[in-house]
Amino acid sequence: MNPTAMLILIVAAHAVFLWSAIRRWQLLRLGRFENRFDRIPERLSAVLRYAFAQEKMDYYQPAGWAHKLIFFGFLVLTLRTLVLWGRGFEPSWNLLVLGPTQPLGKVYEFAKDIVAVLVVTGVSVFVYYRVIRPQKRMTLHWEGLLILGIIATMMFADVLYDGSALALVHKHVELCTAAAPANLQASPGLCQSIGTIIAPLPSAAEVHAEFSPFPAPAGSAMATLLTKLHVSAPTLVTLSHVGFWVHSSLVLIFLNLLPHSKHFHVITAIPNVFFKDLEPRGRLRPVAENAEKLAEKMMAASELPDPTMADIGIAKVEHMSWKAILDFYTCTECGRCSDNCPAHKTGKILSPKHLTLALRDHLYDHEPELVEREMRWGPGLEGAAAAAEGEKSIDDIERLSDEREGAKHPVVYKPVNMTPEVVHPDVLWACTTCRACEEQCPVLISYVDKIVDMRRNLVMVQNEFPHELQKPFQAMEVNGNPWNLSRMDRAAWSDGLDIKTFAEKPDAQVLYWVGCAASYDDRAKKIARATARLLKLAGVDFAILGQEESCTGDPARRAGNEYLFAMLAEGNAAVLNTYKEQGGMKTVVTACPHCFNTIKNEYPDFGAKLDVVHHTDFLLGLLAERRLVPKKPVAGRVTYHDSCYLGRYNDVYDSPREILKAIPGVELVEPEYWTKTRGLCCGAGGAQMWMEEQNQNRVNVKRTLQLVDTGAKTVASACPFCMTMLTDGLKSQSLEDKIKQLDVAELLEQSCVVDEKPVAPSTTVHEPVEAVPAE
Repeated sequence: MNPTAMLILIVAAHAVFLWSAIRRWQLLRLGRFENRFDRIPERLSAVLRYAFAQEKMDYYQPAGWAHKLIFFGFLVLTLRTLVLWGRGFEPSWNLLVLGPTQPLGKVYEFAKDIVAVLVVTGVSVFVYYRVIRPQKRMTLHWEGLLILGIIATMMFADVLYDGSALALVHKHVELCTAAAPANLQASPGLCQSIGTIIAPLPSAAEVHAEFSPFPAPAGSAMATLLTKLHVSAPTLVTLSHVGFWVHSSLVLIFLNLLPHSKHFHVITAIPNVFFKDLEPRGRLRPVAENAEKLAEKMMAASELPDPTMADIGIAKVEHMSWKAILDFYTCTECGRCSDNCPAHKTGKILSPKHLTLALRDHLYDHEPELVEREMRWGPGLEGAAAAAEGEKSIDDIERLSDEREGAKHPVVYKPVNMTPEVVHPDVLWACTTCRACEEQCPVLISYVDKIVDMRRNLVMVQNEFPHELQKPFQAMEVNGNPWNLSRMDRAAWSDGLDIKTFAEKPDAQVLYWVGCAASYDDRAKKIARATARLLKLAGVDFAILGQEESCTGDPARRAGNEYLFAMLAEGNAAVLNTYKEQGGMKTVVTACPHCFNTIKNEYPDFGAKLDVVHHTDFLLGLLAERRLVPKKPVAGRVTYHDSCYLGRYNDVYDSPREILKAIPGVELVEPEYWTKTRGLCCGAGGAQMWMEEQNQNRVNVKRTLQLVDTGAKTVASACPFCMTMLTDGLKSQSLEDKIKQLDVAELLEQSCVVDEKPVAPSTTVHEPVEAVPAE
């Protein structure tokens, strides 16, 4: 081989890669700091599950298996690359332990050959999906085919190198030994070349002249083919060199393509998974400690010449965290997120994939200016503000920085408002926050937090949001519910049920948190009454808050009105803590997944830490204890719709289904694809309940049709908002008289004998059965 050429190749390629990597690292440092270095065992566990086992890849087959074959192939073949680079300096190099006569070397040779074939198989699958059967969800670009071609060529080059070398072992005996006939003796130069190539291999006596399944099935097959084709020794030497240098070079070329293509995820995917958010999926990070602190930040922002410079939500790319930028680097452009997004599936302008790509491309387009700003001011806008020392404008900041640094050329980059210059507002307001995109993403990119953060800036700083949200915002602030109905009527749903409030019974062990929908919506009130009757039948010691209950603030928070949410959360937390301190409220039960998620996952940030249970979990526990016994048949086919905030946010999938299965006569059926983790959103989340859809193709209708296609005569749900959307979907298809839409609690109540004497109230707090997360 050629040590000089190998040294130049390795050093030059790694130098170019290092330059690219440094540029990407400098861009990454632009993002604001987030601590993602805690809970190391959990992070390592995530890496094993999602980066190495690649659990999320199983959603799409056979592409999932093809990707795993290529991934593990690269892991195995990394050693082979090191061996080849070493042979560029020392022809007999075998990485000390991978010699062809060593046991480990034979095992590795066999594994390497098998893996090479499997990698080519995986590549073939992706070529099929790009050329023969193109997938709309994917970014179909020549770059993808180039990368696939490089990978396949590397595998073929490796097999060609091995096959040529094996064939040359016997050629060496025939042409370059004393036993060779004089008329067949090769020139010294050729013999030297052959000797260099076969230096790492065993003697001719140990090398099979024909195909051998062990230790080199692919290499021996290639050697057999070349021998039968009567390829000459000089040609074999050439083929061997071609295989060697092509493999050795393509690895380095591939490495240098990574930072400039979507295949950067080859490097960033494992770190991105490691640094995943370990907080509950249903928790959004607060903007400030409390409403008062947030008000101060908003006031300070309003006094700036450019209020969007303030770090409230996301207005500019500099407001992004370093982890968000790492997300941009890691996007594979596979389109799984958009393929499962309810907004995108119904023709809205939102595509999670293209949102990420738009933000990434904006970052890349302004790389020189952003990197220069980062180097001179420090990370993000915080560094810029610190450098400005009270100056009033961006021009003043740049002038001050230029004077301080003695710069000859001013910084030309001006902070750009992400909305609308980079992202159209309709993209943000189309999101239902259902997390289908995040559930599908194989590299754990987050989307909802970025969208909500951009909404936060629009609402609290720029005062720009859909006009339909004005009334719900005002209603939640004044009357504690989005419909602006009187607080005095909040407990009217319970008339005739003899249900105590906590004001009357502060030591009640269970709080039934009713929520706004079940308190005011006539249809949802039936859910509350059915749930309450079941709790009374089971002898549960419970009470409600009545007029002391306010909206949890979920619609406000998801719509970006963090200040309104903080006020509502603080008020509710104070009420909850007051009764908890009096010895009551050991458990909070609610039939609303949005209330469930907010109180469970977000209220701890406001000092309210309680045991919060969804009513399906709680009712299943009562069934397990035989405190509720379904007896009356409820005959018919029933399909269940998964609420996003119950399923994808909190892994409650099985409890509702187990309740339905426990009801005599129920035949539970599922949509063919759109179920459990892949269940389509009803369209109400993310404050969409109070907004008009952007086109005529409505999310709730699409979801309803998926459920109707099961042939079920009853659509069961476990969320009052889902109930409203699905009921409207049935009406849009004139099916309201043919197909019933009921809450799981209503179906269970129909089956339980309600005229039996209620069980005496329990003196112990009921522990609900824990829902089993979906596979």
